[in-house]
Amino acid sequence: MATNYKDIGFVNTKEMFKKAFEGKYAIPAFNFNNLEQIQAVINGCGESKSPVILQVSSGARKYADQTMLRYMAEGAMQMAKEKGYNIPVALHLDHGDTYELCVSCIESGFSSVMIDGSHHPYEKNIELTRKVVEYAHKYDVSVEGELGVLAGIEDDVVAAKSIYTQPDEVEDFVSRTGVDSLAISIGTSHGAFKFKPEQCTKNKDGVLVPPPLRFDILEEIEKRIPGFPIVLHGASSVLPEYVNLINNNGGALEAAVGIPAEQLRKAAKSAVCKINIDSDGRLVVTGMIRKIFAEKPEEFDPRKYLGPARDELTKMIIDKNTHVLGSAGRA
Repeated sequence: MATNYKDIGFVNTKEMFKKAFEGKYAIPAFNFNNLEQIQAVINGCGESKSPVILQVSSGARKYADQTMLRYMAEGAMQMAKEKGYNIPVALHLDHGDTYELCVSCIESGFSSVMIDGSHHPYEKNIELTRKVVEYAHKYDVSVEGELGVLAGIEDDVVAAKSIYTQPDEVEDFVSRTGVDSLAISIGTSHGAFKFKPEQCTKNKDGVLVPPPLRFDILEEIEKRIPGFPIVLHGASSVLPEYVNLINNNGGALEAAVGIPAEQLRKAAKSAVCKINIDSDGRLVVTGMIRKIFAEKPEEFDPRKYLGPARDELTKMIIDKNTHVLGSAGRA
C-alpha cells in the first residue's frame, strides 16, 4: 500500500522554496546513508532552527535498503518531535534516473523527487521529466529537474559550454515539464576533487582556490525564469580542516578542492533556494574516525568512533546553516 508523506509529517519543497527565495537564503539538502548521519542532520538543523531536506540517492537505497531508509527517516521525524525541533523536513530522492525509481519513492512516502534526465538528449529529458511531474503532482509531491551536466570544469571553453546550463533552454524546459525547481550547472561538480590543481590559485595560507562559479549564467537564468527556485548540486566546500584531519591520520586526499563558502553564500542570496551537501559530511565522518583509530588503535566499539563522528557532523551542519546557507533561524 502506498504511503502518503503527509501522514509521516514530511512537507514538499514548494513553501520551503518560496520562503527561501523571499528571505535570500538556501535550504540545506543533506544526504544520508546510515543512522549516525541522519541523527546529525536532524540534531544540527533542529539546534540551528533550520528547515532541511533529507536526501536519499539511488545508491543509498541499494546500500542501506529502501525500506530501512524510509523508516529511518520516519524515525528521525519522531525524534525531532520528541526533542521539540519544530522544523520543516522534506524527504527527497536525489538524482533519480528513471520514472520507475521516482514512482517507487513517491509510493513509499517521499515528499519530493529529482528526475535527472540531463544525460539524455534535450527532448528526451523533457519527455521523461514531464512524465514524472504528471505522476508526482497527483500526490502533491514536488519535482526537481536538471539541465546541464555536473562533470567538473574542463580546460577548454568548448567542454565548459557542453556542461554548463544554457540559459536559452531554461524557460522552454520549465514551461514544458512543469517542474517545481531546476538544478543547473554553473561550475560546481560532484565529489571532493572538483577542480584540477592547475585550475586553481593559492591564497596567503597556501590553500588552493578554484575559479569562481559562473554567476553570469545564474543571473541570465534568473532573468529568463524570474522567481523560480534554482538548485546547486556538487556544492560541498571540501573543508580543508577535515581534509587535513584525514591526511594527518593516514589518508591520501591530495589536491581535494571544493566550492568556497563565500561563493555559496552569494548564490544563496540569489534564486538558489536549495544547496546540496554530501562530500563535506563524508569528510567530517571519515576524518573523525581516522583520528580516533590513530589515537586509540585498540578501539573496536563502533559507538566509540561513530558517536564522535556524528557529533562533529552535527557541528559542521550548524556552521553551514548559520554561515553559508543562511537558513539558521528560518524554521
